[in-house]
Amino acid sequence: MSTFDFTTARNVMVEQQIRPWNVLDARVLEVLNEVPREEYVPAERRELAYADLVLPLAHGEVVMKPVVQARALQSMLVGPEEDVLEIGTGSGYMTDCLSRLGREVVSIERHADLAEAARERLVRQGRTNVRIQHADAFGFDPGRQFDVVCVTGAVAEVPEAFLEWLKPGGRMFIVRGNAPAMEAILVRKTANGPHIESLFETEVPYLAGAEPVPAFQF
Repeated sequence: MSTFDFTTARNVMVEQQIRPWNVLDARVLEVLNEVPREEYVPAERRELAYADLVLPLAHGEVVMKPVVQARALQSMLVGPEEDVLEIGTGSGYMTDCLSRLGREVVSIERHADLAEAARERLVRQGRTNVRIQHADAFGFDPGRQFDVVCVTGAVAEVPEAFLEWLKPGGRMFIVRGNAPAMEAILVRKTANGPHIESLFETEVPYLAGAEPVPAFQF
C-alpha cells in the first residue's frame, strides 16, 4: 500500500506551482486544495498527479498540467449560480473542479470508456451536480445555452457552434492556433460579437475534427 502523502503534494502544487503563476482567486485555490487529483489520473501515475506534467490518458487524450487547469479555472471564474458546459471530459478532474464552483456541469466526452470512467470517479467523489454525456462536440446539440463553456482540447479556429452554446454575456475558455504556437483565450459573448482576451501560451492536443486543414503541398 502506498504511503505517498497526497495531501502534502496537493498543498505543494498549489503553493509552489499555481500561486507563482498568478492564480490568486480564493475560490479557485480552495477547490484545487480540495479535489483529490490522484483519483483522476491513471493508477500507475498516481504519484505524479501533482507534478508539473502533462499526463497521458487513453486514445491520445491527456490530463493538462495543473497550472494550465488552474489558469483556466481562474479565467472563467464560474459563479455558484452558473451552469457550465465542458467539452472533453477526459479523466473528469476539471469536471470535478467546475462542479464545485458552479451550479451544474454538463460534460461531453467522445470516448465511451473515458466517459464511463470519469462518471464513476465523480460519483465516488459525491459530485451530484454533474451530467456526463457520451457525445462528439461536432454532432452535439445541448438544446440550451450555458453561462460558461470550458473546452479542454485545442482548435485551429473557434467553432461558431461553440459560441452559440453561450448565453449572452457568457464566456468560454478555449485553446486555439497551429501547434506548437497555441494560445489560451477567453471569449466573451457580447452584443457586438465575441470579445477575445489572450491569456497565455500553451499546447494541448486538438479536439477531433478541429485540427488545422493541411496546407496543400506541390
